Amino acid sequence: MLKNNLGYPRIGSQRELKKANEAYWSGKITHQDLLKTGRRIRQNNWELQKQAGIDLIPSNDFSFYDQVLDMSLMVGTIPERYAEVLIENTQNTYLDLYFAMARGYQKDGLDITAMEMTKWFDTNYHYLVPEFVKNQDFKPFSGKVVDEFVEARELGIKTKPVLIGPVSYLLLGKEKEAGFSRISLLEKLLPVYFHLLEQLEAEGAEWIQFDEPFLAMDLTYAEKEAFRLAYHAIKNKFPKLKTLLTTYFEGLNGNSLLAVNLPVCALHLDLVRNPQQLDEILTKIPADMSLSLGVIDGRNIWKNDYEKSLAVISEARAVIGDNRLMIAPASSLLHTPVDLDFETEINAEIKNWLAFAKQKLGEISDLHDIAKGDLSALEINKNAILSRNTSSLIHKPEVKQRVEGIGEQDDQRKSDFKTRQAIQQERFKLPLFPTTTIGSFPQTEDIRQLRARLKKGDLTPQQYDEKIEKATVDAIRWQEEIGIDVLVHGEFERNDMVEYFGERLDGFLFTKNGWVQSYGSRCVKPPVIYGDISRPEDMTVRWSSFAQANTDKLMKGMLTGPVTILQWSFVRDDQPRSVTTNQIALAIRDEVVALEKAGIKVIQIDEPAIREGLPLRKADRAAYLDWAVRAFRISASGVEDQTQIHTHMCYSEFNDIIQHIAAMDADVITIETSRSQMELLEAFADFKYPNEIGPGVYDIHSPRVPSVTEMVELLDKASALLPVKNLWVNPDCGLKTRKWPETEAALKNMVAAAQAVRELTSQSVK
Repeated sequence: MLKNNLGYPRIGSQRELKKANEAYWSGKITHQDLLKTGRRIRQNNWELQKQAGIDLIPSNDFSFYDQVLDMSLMVGTIPERYAEVLIENTQNTYLDLYFAMARGYQKDGLDITAMEMTKWFDTNYHYLVPEFVKNQDFKPFSGKVVDEFVEARELGIKTKPVLIGPVSYLLLGKEKEAGFSRISLLEKLLPVYFHLLEQLEAEGAEWIQFDEPFLAMDLTYAEKEAFRLAYHAIKNKFPKLKTLLTTYFEGLNGNSLLAVNLPVCALHLDLVRNPQQLDEILTKIPADMSLSLGVIDGRNIWKNDYEKSLAVISEARAVIGDNRLMIAPASSLLHTPVDLDFETEINAEIKNWLAFAKQKLGEISDLHDIAKGDLSALEINKNAILSRNTSSLIHKPEVKQRVEGIGEQDDQRKSDFKTRQAIQQERFKLPLFPTTTIGSFPQTEDIRQLRARLKKGDLTPQQYDEKIEKATVDAIRWQEEIGIDVLVHGEFERNDMVEYFGERLDGFLFTKNGWVQSYGSRCVKPPVIYGDISRPEDMTVRWSSFAQANTDKLMKGMLTGPVTILQWSFVRDDQPRSVTTNQIALAIRDEVVALEKAGIKVIQIDEPAIREGLPLRKADRAAYLDWAVRAFRISASGVEDQTQIHTHMCYSEFNDIIQHIAAMDADVITIETSRSQMELLEAFADFKYPNEIGPGVYDIHSPRVPSVTEMVELLDKASALLPVKNLWVNPDCGLKTRKWPETEAALKNMVAAAQAVRELTSQSVK
């Protein structure tokens, strides 16, 4: 049996990559300094896996920003607008082009928008969407996969290069013009893959990992034919290469016959998400194909139950024997924190239930050794699993009883939307195209230092509060000055939109270094939901009330919704996710009611992750959407009609769930639309979405400042699709990660754009 790993976190154990990227973007370090940081992280990862005894160590799983963007550069899928980045400034490097595609580019007289970004399947990771045109040319541009294989080989480590498979790469992209299907580009794309494989084979690569997660999705006949064409072509061209085809995040299900008949050497299965698929695969797998058993959860932090995994391994061994088996995580470990050893302050009992990426490497080796007869690690694992199953820390009868008592009226507002809208319009008297922001303002180094000083004891709680109050008042005065209609308090007291609430809810555990990559340099530290959840006291009322007392304008109360708290946490796996979500929903409901009692008239309950939780298979989606939508409604339905409920969603395709978004019945929804040039609004228009909506008019994930004209054009597109009386004006997302100068400039332009379209609209009415 081989010990196989699909991918390892690339941020570094102390977020070295994040710090280096941001230092490079701000001009504090050079191009060479950034490359050195990347080399150090890669080499540390390879050495660690070698020491753990991993047989198939991945390379090309490292990325400075995103693995899909890396693939686009490797095959030359570079939209024409970026050509000037290198032409106009010959001092720019490959990395400058790369980051321009990811973040946009606004210097040297150029103003270039970033590529669209969306969620990586049902994870909180974001990837850069490849852009395809009808006569798309592919050509070798970057040799990253070859360079990193050679780099590892020179360290004495023979790795298994990882490539996004050609079919999934095309399916991850988007057609940027009508009249063709991106899957039709396969025959033009394959020669560039052949070029990369020729180089890898010449350098001595034996195994190549092709990631084809779309094999776990519903596929059309044409897409299935594309898989057959691609892998027969690769086999014919490279008969000696050992090919590992990996799927993850779901089972093969209806694609199992397709997968086992592809001419690959090994097939990887996600047996955490879908353990039932193993029985079918074992009856169909050909005699010359090996099987990689993904028995270790690559997306959660709970210690593996060795007895359960060994039962799976034993079933496979009985059918195909040891020599055709690999033991592996279910997916890349990209989605888990790096190393539990750095956690020195968490509850020791709970820590014994956990495993981060480094520890999961040890689990691969343990399972291999136990299967081979060395039982020394088995008893230790049994005790850890028993400890968790019987712990008194987990269960609260009063929480369970409240969830069981949820009634039919608990997810219903008192009146329908039209009634509420009339009441709210009379109460608020907002202009057409009212302006607002999504919630957070820049978390500058000064603000972050305040929290650090408070933790160290260098500031008293009173001193800390005074400084946060000043930052809040300054933000309020600035919003009033530029003319924003519905204000936010800026969230300067908050570390993260999920972590902040988890710290104030029972049933959550927090790590010190449990960071995972969300996109680019953005890392998040998901809380761990280990037990029943309840709200012991108010969480946001103090700061929202303070902010409202300092302005005559409407001040939004800002909350994170139950599904997003669930999705962006490491969730307990000993009860249905729907039950855990309802526990959170009741806690958020209590906070919403408390905000209303404190005089907050507009309350935003963010649900950016609601689509992220959507099962990959269409047949499984209805059940999820039922409980996810109901959980939001439970959280939002305890208030009177005159209280306006907002929600926010970002980086999602809405076409297939638009009726469920409508069923959430939020008075106002704000969404990301600027990178897609308002394309996402078409789903709302076709559906005749009845409630109010704020299509984002500028991309906050890029440092570029959009012009007033650019935003007016987007609002014109929105006005052509939806009723003007229902439109709001706002950025795509929160502004926490941005700097103040670009934020101020962009929001001033946004307010000017709103005023311009108001005037145009009033003139057209006259």
